[in-house]
Amino acid sequence: MLTYSFANLQGESIYIHLYKCIRQDILEGTLKAQEKLPSKRMLAKNLGISLITVENAYAQLAVEGYIYSEPRRGYFVSTLQQAPATKQPQPLLTPKQPAQEVPPLLSFAKSSVPPDTFPYNTWARLLRNTLTSADEHALISDTATGGVLPLRKALAKHLYQFRGLNVAPEQIIIGSGTQTLYNLIVQLLGRSHIYALEDPGYPQLAAIYRTNDVFCRYLPMDEQGIQAEVLESSGADILHITPSHQFPTGITMPVKRRYELLHWASQKSSRYIIEDDYDCEFRLFGKPIPPLQSIDKAEKVIYINTFSKTLAPTFRISYMVLPPHLASLFYAKLGFYSCTVSNFEQFTLAKFIEDGYFERHINRMRTYYRNKRDHLLQYLAACPAAKALQVEGEDSGLHFLLHLATAAGDSQLREVALKEGLQIKFLSDYYHHKLSDNSHTLLMNYTGIEDERLYPALDKLFGALLPYLKI
Repeated sequence: MLTYSFANLQGESIYIHLYKCIRQDILEGTLKAQEKLPSKRMLAKNLGISLITVENAYAQLAVEGYIYSEPRRGYFVSTLQQAPATKQPQPLLTPKQPAQEVPPLLSFAKSSVPPDTFPYNTWARLLRNTLTSADEHALISDTATGGVLPLRKALAKHLYQFRGLNVAPEQIIIGSGTQTLYNLIVQLLGRSHIYALEDPGYPQLAAIYRTNDVFCRYLPMDEQGIQAEVLESSGADILHITPSHQFPTGITMPVKRRYELLHWASQKSSRYIIEDDYDCEFRLFGKPIPPLQSIDKAEKVIYINTFSKTLAPTFRISYMVLPPHLASLFYAKLGFYSCTVSNFEQFTLAKFIEDGYFERHINRMRTYYRNKRDHLLQYLAACPAAKALQVEGEDSGLHFLLHLATAAGDSQLREVALKEGLQIKFLSDYYHHKLSDNSHTLLMNYTGIEDERLYPALDKLFGALLPYLKI
């Protein structure tokens, strides 16, 4: 006869405790397959508990398949294919992080936005207004594939006024970051094509394409960007470029080269150019460079931009503009997707753009970055290492290049900086085909570092590098 103790239930109901005890005996093999269990009445009497308690425990075991009943014969233990052995619970394993002896206190390698520049009060007010005044059904209904129409209309107007693009709202697709849009583009255009990427270029971009099972070719550039002849010989169908401010070199592609690439794309129906316009709003001298799509007459350019540079990196809203025929194909092929950005954020961003807050924010940030850049250039011109430094590309966007007169390798200088708690990256770090460790060209991302931390960190950096520089 089964015998169990009910002395220490700790708030657990009697029938649950009985159910667990019998289940444990079955799993451990104490109760064998096909063994007959005591009748409900006999077990209740033996254990000194109510009949309904035993009935409830047997019922739960039967529902889960540990026991089964036969009419007028009673309950029997089920045959389990493989009763798992009981084990002590193992602690959850934490994924190992790359070991780093000296964690960097400050990074010149990563672009960021100063936290105190985000328009919190304006955004909070617009969000409250969205929650109280917007159509309730629109707020909580499924988002259309391309995003809510008010945001796409606001973006179409903004692109016409500030980027010279005359596009319909239906051509605009909203996504939670450019990485999401890249994934959609691969699904739209197909994985059978060869994708050409700039070398040097953005490492995460190549990683995204690789995880999508896309074959990539990494094409070298001259001082104007990728050459059409090199592109033609690569066998690629899809070209991904950053023509207005190439990352990381800072190259601005001239119009002659742009037309050459558009001519390449027009030669085959399978060819397209993905134009990443990631920081076009922050050209710090002259007017922003017109996008490649503005001179595209053959519907060959997919335009991509993001709000992560203008508002905040964690503001995961990006968008792409598809040529009309690709937009139709997108809805036919991928129209089952829902937009990956919440309606609340989309409606709020639409008002932020429509009411002129976005334009004012951009103008304010452009002035902020220009002043920050100017002060940094003044510092570099006056610091002890000035004679060994040469600045390039300081007007075209939110980072510039700093050439160092040195015989030391880039990896050696990187380690010297890391010992001071500073993370730096060189142009050589962004090549897929590693040509050398001696680019001697430092990338300067300065936008998100507060002045009270920036200049002490620069003093520390150039103090550490000074022995390696030719002055």
